Amino acid sequence: MERVLAETLLSQSRDPRVLLRALCRGEASAERVETLRFLLQRLEDAEECGGGGGAGALPEAAREVAAGYLVPLLRGLRGRPAGGPDPDLPARDRRRVLRAATAALRSCARLSGGPQLAAALAEEALRDLAARGPAAGAEAAVEVLAAVGPCLRPREDGPLLERVAQAAVALALGADGDRDEAGPAEDAAALAAGRLLPALGQCGGAALRAVWAGLVAAGAPSGPGRVGPQLLVLSALAERLLPEPGADRGPRAGEEDDLDARRCGRFWRTVQAGLARAPDALTRKRARYLLQRAVEVSAERGAPCACGPREGTGPSLFWWSEKKKDELLKFWENYILIMETLEGNQIHVIKPVLPKLNSLFEYAVSEENGCWLFHPSWHMCIYKRMFESENKILTKEGVIHFLELYETKSLPFAPEFSEFIIGPLMDALSESSLYSRSPGQLIGSGSPLGLKLQKFLVTYVSLLPEEIKSGFLLKFIQKMTSRHWCAIPILFLSKALANVPRCKALGVEGLLALRGVLQRTMITHQILLRGAAQCYLLQTAMNLVDVEKVTLSDVSTFLMSLRQEESLGRGTSLWTELCDWLRVNESCFGQASACSPTGLPETPSLNAYVKNLVHEYITSPAWETGEDCFMPDWSEARLVAMMVLLAVDVEGMKTQYSEKRRTQNVLRIFLDPLLDSLLKLGTNAYMPLLRADRCLQLLWKLLRTCVLTGSGARDDEVFKLLQSFAMSATESISDFILRRLTMDELSSVGWKRGNPIWRVISPLKNASIRHLQEMDGGQEPTLAWQIQRVISMAALATVCEAVDQKPELQLDSLEPGPMERFLASLPLNHTLQKPHPEEHSSFSEDSAASQGWGKVVAQYIHDQWVCLSFLLRKYHTLIPSSEDNVPDPVLPAVQMPARTLQSALGALTVLPSDQVLPVFHCMKVLVPKLLTSSESLCVESIDMAWKIISALSNTQLIFWSNLKAFVQFVFDTKVLTIAAKIKGQAYFKIKEIMYKMIEMSAIKTGVFNTLISYCCKSWIVSASDVSQVSLSSAKNYSELILEACIFGTVFRRDQRLIQDVQTYIENLGHDCAANAVIENTKREDHYVRICAVKFLCLLHGSNMSHKLFMEDLAIKLLDKDESVSKSRTRYYVNSQQHRLKNRVWQTLLVLFPSFDQNFLNRIIDKIFQAGFINNQASIKYFIEWIIILILHKFPQFLLKFWDCFSYGEENLKTSICTFLSVLSHLDIITQNIPEKKPVLKQALVTVLQWCFSQNFSIRLYALAALKKVWSMCKALHTEEFDALTSVIESSLNQVENMPGTGNAKKNWQRIQEHFFFASFHPVQDYCLETIFYILPRLSGLVEDEWIAIGKFTTFTDIPSDAGFQWYLSPTHLCELKPGDWAQQDVGSHSGEADSQSEWTDVQKKIIPWKINAPDLDLELVFQDRVAKLGKSISRLIVVASLIDKPTNLGGLCRTCEVFGASALVLGSLQCVGDKQFQGLSVSAEQWLPLVEVKPPQLIDFLQQKKTEGYTVIGVEQTAKSVDLTQYSFPERSLLLLGNEREGIPANLIQQLDVCVEIPQQGIIRSLNVHVSGALLIWEYTRQQLLRHGDAES
Repeated sequence: MERVLAETLLSQSRDPRVLLRALCRGEASAERVETLRFLLQRLEDAEECGGGGGAGALPEAAREVAAGYLVPLLRGLRGRPAGGPDPDLPARDRRRVLRAATAALRSCARLSGGPQLAAALAEEALRDLAARGPAAGAEAAVEVLAAVGPCLRPREDGPLLERVAQAAVALALGADGDRDEAGPAEDAAALAAGRLLPALGQCGGAALRAVWAGLVAAGAPSGPGRVGPQLLVLSALAERLLPEPGADRGPRAGEEDDLDARRCGRFWRTVQAGLARAPDALTRKRARYLLQRAVEVSAERGAPCACGPREGTGPSLFWWSEKKKDELLKFWENYILIMETLEGNQIHVIKPVLPKLNSLFEYAVSEENGCWLFHPSWHMCIYKRMFESENKILTKEGVIHFLELYETKSLPFAPEFSEFIIGPLMDALSESSLYSRSPGQLIGSGSPLGLKLQKFLVTYVSLLPEEIKSGFLLKFIQKMTSRHWCAIPILFLSKALANVPRCKALGVEGLLALRGVLQRTMITHQILLRGAAQCYLLQTAMNLVDVEKVTLSDVSTFLMSLRQEESLGRGTSLWTELCDWLRVNESCFGQASACSPTGLPETPSLNAYVKNLVHEYITSPAWETGEDCFMPDWSEARLVAMMVLLAVDVEGMKTQYSEKRRTQNVLRIFLDPLLDSLLKLGTNAYMPLLRADRCLQLLWKLLRTCVLTGSGARDDEVFKLLQSFAMSATESISDFILRRLTMDELSSVGWKRGNPIWRVISPLKNASIRHLQEMDGGQEPTLAWQIQRVISMAALATVCEAVDQKPELQLDSLEPGPMERFLASLPLNHTLQKPHPEEHSSFSEDSAASQGWGKVVAQYIHDQWVCLSFLLRKYHTLIPSSEDNVPDPVLPAVQMPARTLQSALGALTVLPSDQVLPVFHCMKVLVPKLLTSSESLCVESIDMAWKIISALSNTQLIFWSNLKAFVQFVFDTKVLTIAAKIKGQAYFKIKEIMYKMIEMSAIKTGVFNTLISYCCKSWIVSASDVSQVSLSSAKNYSELILEACIFGTVFRRDQRLIQDVQTYIENLGHDCAANAVIENTKREDHYVRICAVKFLCLLHGSNMSHKLFMEDLAIKLLDKDESVSKSRTRYYVNSQQHRLKNRVWQTLLVLFPSFDQNFLNRIIDKIFQAGFINNQASIKYFIEWIIILILHKFPQFLLKFWDCFSYGEENLKTSICTFLSVLSHLDIITQNIPEKKPVLKQALVTVLQWCFSQNFSIRLYALAALKKVWSMCKALHTEEFDALTSVIESSLNQVENMPGTGNAKKNWQRIQEHFFFASFHPVQDYCLETIFYILPRLSGLVEDEWIAIGKFTTFTDIPSDAGFQWYLSPTHLCELKPGDWAQQDVGSHSGEADSQSEWTDVQKKIIPWKINAPDLDLELVFQDRVAKLGKSISRLIVVASLIDKPTNLGGLCRTCEVFGASALVLGSLQCVGDKQFQGLSVSAEQWLPLVEVKPPQLIDFLQQKKTEGYTVIGVEQTAKSVDLTQYSFPERSLLLLGNEREGIPANLIQQLDVCVEIPQQGIIRSLNVHVSGALLIWEYTRQQLLRHGDAES
């Protein structure tokens, strides 16, 4: 068309100049400029052929057009960036004008007769580009350069070409690849790479070399976003940098041989960066294109090629050899296939390709010498790509594949492997979700990835050369310090390190790195996981540290990073292991060249080091002897105490625990300086305070650290020796403390004889009271005076706590003494006035005191309430129920409780949350006394306390202690009893808080545990004989037990993962020292139900209050089951509804022994009615079990049981199998019936009628029951049944000897082998283990619902009942494994099982898709329906059961109807009523057969269609998929479409006959599922039309 237009114009005038001038006049529209371009190009073509007209004038005309029209036009366009406003030209035409003008300019340059015009235009464009920059007006300049660049002469214009090339490279690489949105700079970069650089590549020579030099100078990409521009440039120049043999490389091609990109390492590193790290698919595709082109070029050329000099001893990044051509092609073919497959996120598509990754390693390692043939960095690119995937399942597959490398392969060492492990692999391992359990793996069995990581690290480090091992381990540990880790990844990394074989790999730097990792573990909130990680890191240090390179001071500093209360507890296996390590290496530790941080010269002997350490600690520097020195650091005392005890225990190991005196001597040698100082405390008034404080700190730390963990604490000789040493210095210490606290009061208080503790308490009390009573005569309080009051109150609080814990320390009689009267009269919540600064105090001291004054006052008020709680507990009998009858109280705070409780409310408003415990303790005493007379005040107190607890829910350190105190006072038995009695505000407030606590437990695990444990213990545990306990208070709060029996939240995946790993650590037992040190708080949700069940087990039916309580609870449980059933008639397995119902029936089974006949008369109808409800398998088993137990214990209910078989068909069609299952245990039911014949007769009649049911599954259950009933009849030898003998036995024999291996026979065998019919004994197996562990496990319930019997026995908050033996199962039922068959409800449309190709479940529908004619073949139904509609039909069935979105389904429905598909299969026919479906289907559903097949039923459906001759075709990209253009559809085709996100599941891919994929040319990896389906439907229709046409012809 363009040529025709140009020829037409030229035919109008012989002089082209006239045409050119005419076109250059007028408005510069897109059409005008494009016409000018057509004409100039036609003239250019004519000039080349030698037939141009006006040859002499044409160059001049071309120059005129360029200078007079095109250049001014381009200058005008340069001033406006792309997309900017142009008042003279529409925005959509601007780019057309620009492209046409530059193309016309190129023709002008060629027609001008010389290079001057092209050079001048290039110079001007360069100046414009330099002046404006890439952000404004660059588009026009780049277009000009791209147009005139090829017109420049390579030799004469070489410098100019180099400048243009440099500008182009700078422009192309200057874009920010990390930006999400494109801007002017990005547009200019894309234009430079897409147009300018390819144009310069055609120039060859200097221009191409300049471009290449610019790329090489840019270096390797520094970030994922920077690799994009470089690959953009390389892709644009691929034909020049990677030329094929015989390709036209332009002039002077011989000079370009050195520009072969295959020989450049920078080129390959950029390609690898694009493959592995590029964030966008387009950049990765460019990298794959460059790699594939390089391979193809190498194969075509055949000449040897290598990428520069080798790096180290490994192979080149890329090389080629004609001798290895086949191996090389195979390697790169598989490599590119893997990289292309990884672009998808569907794991079932990628997984079949992963075995090819194994073959890459086989190709990459030489069989001759075991060296790398291919650079291992290529393999690392694949793993990096997998690690960067958005699909975490793919990331996990990649990590596991890498960790399994050394299990089956022997790979040579490569530095790239170590760099990859320390870099991308550890980054990927930081994701906690990767450590989840595999399907089917039990809770607590350990993370598969964690175990593989451990095995991999052990193997890899063992294979490393010795000279490299140390550096690798140091970098590995340092990497662990470089980021914040979650608890689970750092735990498994530490565990893997701890299992590395012993080697001398780490020095001081490594020990410091391990210390840094320890500090990283402290930021995690999971205490058990944190403690376990510390244990493993200490084991790592003992295994990997070279003791000759570290000193004992380095080791002790490292040990200080461990927490005694979480890991390194004395007496644990870890402590013993550490002692043994110190003993073995004692003489090998290094010696520091200089003094240690403590000022000590290092010595290799552990005893000498510890002795000097103690001496240096006790001896304080001279300048610190003043009175104004601060309290010494506690960490120093902790370090010294730990090292002393380690040295003593090491000495004990040396003597084999046989020389007690030697241990005593060693300990005395260490502690002599300490004991000497302690003995002088009471007499040496001039001992420096710092030294005294340090001595007391060390003594306290020694006693605290020395306590053994475990059962051997009582026999610990070291602790006994320490106690004796401490007791010898007790008197001196007491004198010192008393002197410090009482100052000059010793002369006035006097002394008492006897125990030194007694000598301290009395004078200390008197001195403190005196200080608190002193008045300052109206003067302003000073800081020293106020602090003295605070210390005095703290001293009184300490005395009260000591006397409360040790009543024998009580010096006074039970009558109130001076201290009690003083404390009871003290103004409560009295705040200390902030002191004014003293004249001689420094500014810094005053400032520091002012900042902390709030904490001082809070501590003062806290201590007041500590003293008051002591008084209230001691004199609780003096507390009146009201204040009206106390005219002159001796103890006002005790005898005026309402005022005290009001003050407690005030204290809660001013005290910080960590100081409210004593106020709660006071409320516990006061609220029961005042609840009747001052209920509103008590309710206000309870409400205020709950608000404090709610606000603390995220504060781990103080929440649990405050919660426990809150529960103890709000849910105290007295409070509950009184509140229930008066039924006032308090009763409803308590119930409101109860439900709020249960709600809080869903977020914070353990809250409900605290509540239920305290309530159950307070109700029954205090009594010596539980059977005599009255549950008067519990019966008013039975909802609490009800909620506890059914409690259990469905946790998020991350919460379940943490619980799994914690269980794994707990299962390690004493192998992990954290288990011995950290107390198991039993805050898991299981313990709520365990506590409630054990409480119920302690109740006795002989006690009327117990009996009424259990009956009330049973009725509420049945009501709960009914309400759950009504809320959702159908629910999924393991859903919250399923779990709730399961727990309800478990509890009813526990309560069953307490049910008598009268009570069962009230509830039997509800139990039978539950059998008619649509339930999951586990619940059906429980219902059947309890019905069997009821009939066994009370046979009189058999009449009602027979009535269940007489209900209407609507009720029976989904539930009759439940009652037939009960009859399968008729021998158990009739054990207590003397006359069994009537029962057997009725059972026989009932069962026989159901043996003729149309439903196969019902017949199956009826036959199983018939077999049981008939065996009982034959055992009784009853003549009444002789007439039926031949019929029944022939029927049973026919079932038993069923010919063939069909589904009916398989199902008959399965039902007989099923545990409920073959092994389960309803009476003998009645125990807690069967109820809570065995039956849930065998019935397919998720592991979260299995409660092992060991948890019942270890939960000691509630004692076990006398019949504890019934906890355990006496039969072999616990040894069975879950089968593949479970009870399911039978649907309304069922047929014969024989028509199925394979059965996985007895009670599934016979044809598991809904149709209106169940007895007809599906194909006949299709044909009949289509005949009625009067339209043609194909044999194509489209299965869309996996598709979720109504829009996609509606579009498919329309497509299927248009092309005459025989049927569309949907997952649910309810979607047809959706407005979005109808909007796209436009009534197609009325003319197309629709069939419902739910996703779980697809396997059965597909198998049946195969038997009918259908080919099952999947629309999916797999390793073996067939191109759509090459596939020939059979007439009977079934098209299976995948889900929008996950595609076709792996289990269904196995059912496919063929996978067909749609060929794609773009970047995006997938089409919309409706579009994909429509393409295949049309292709099927097209092929069938062609075949029918050929047949007719």
